[in-house]
Amino acid sequence: MTTFLQISGGIIGIALLYYGAEYLIKGGVSVALKLKVSPLLIGLTLVAMGTSAPELVVSINAVLHGSGDISIGNVVGSNICNIALILGLCALIAPMPVNPQLLKLDTPLMLGISILFAAFYIFSGGIMRYQAIILMLILLTYTFGSFYASRKNNQNDSDDADSEQKVFSYPVSFIMLIAGFAGLIAGAKLFVDSAVHIATLCKISQATIGLTIVALGTSLPELATSIVAAIKKEQDIAIGNVVGSNIFNILCILGIAPLIKPIHAPGLDLTDMAVMLLITGILYLFMLLGKTINRKEGFILLLCYIGYTAWLFCK
Repeated sequence: MTTFLQISGGIIGIALLYYGAEYLIKGGVSVALKLKVSPLLIGLTLVAMGTSAPELVVSINAVLHGSGDISIGNVVGSNICNIALILGLCALIAPMPVNPQLLKLDTPLMLGISILFAAFYIFSGGIMRYQAIILMLILLTYTFGSFYASRKNNQNDSDDADSEQKVFSYPVSFIMLIAGFAGLIAGAKLFVDSAVHIATLCKISQATIGLTIVALGTSLPELATSIVAAIKKEQDIAIGNVVGSNIFNILCILGIAPLIKPIHAPGLDLTDMAVMLLITGILYLFMLLGKTINRKEGFILLLCYIGYTAWLFCK
C-alpha cells in the first residue's frame, strides 16, 4: 500500500511540475512585457531564482545539520544536470538559438564563477563566510546590471511584442508566478520522495541516491520549465532559465548558506567538480561555434549526462 501511494505521489508530482511550469512561463513572459524587459532576462533572474528554490532549501538544511558535502554536492550535481540533461533534452525538442547577450555576459559569467567556486573549494575545503560575501556581491551587481541593461535595450522591442503575446495585469501575473513556483516545488518533492522510496526498495545506496535522484529532483523545476518553454517556442526562457539557475546556484545558494554557517565538505570528490567545469566549458564552446545549440549538440550533452550518471552508479 505504501509503495502504491508513493508511485501515485510521483505521478501527481509530474503533473504538478508540468502545470507549474506552464503557469510560471505565462506569468514570467507577462511580467517581462509589462516591465519592458526581455523574456531572456526574466528567465535569467526571476524564473531562475524560483526554480533554484529547491537547491537553496536543500543546501541550507544540509548546512544546519552539518552535512557540508550534501550542500556543495547538491550545487555541483544540479549544475551538471541543468546543462547536460535539461539543455540536452530541450535541444532535441527544438534547436535553441543563442541570444547574443548570453555570449557577451551570462555564459562567460557562468563559466567564470564556476572556476571561482572550484578555486574557493580547493583553497578552503568548502566555502567560508568571506567567500560567500564575494559571491553575493557578484550576484547583486549582475542582477541589477542585467535589469538596467535589458530595460534600456528592449524598450522598443517590448512595445512591439505587446501585440503578439498575452499580457496579464500585474496581480494576475504574480499570482501565476506564485502558483507556478508552488506547483514546481510541491511536484519536485512528491517526485523525489517517490523515487527515493523506490530506489531504496531496489537496494540502491544512499550516496548514489543523493548524487543522482536528489540532484535530479532539485533540478526538476528547471527541467519542467525549460522543456515546456522549448515546446512553446520560448527558447529564451528555456536556455535563460538553465544559465540563470546555474549562476544563482553558485552565487545565491553558496552566497547565503555559508553566511549561516561556513561549509566544510572534505568528502566531495573533485572529479564531480571537474565534470561540472568540463560540461560548462562544452556548452560555452557550442554556443560560440554555432550561435545555436542544435540537436546533435543536445545529443552530445545528453550522452555526457548518461555517462556521468553511469559512472556514479559503477564507482
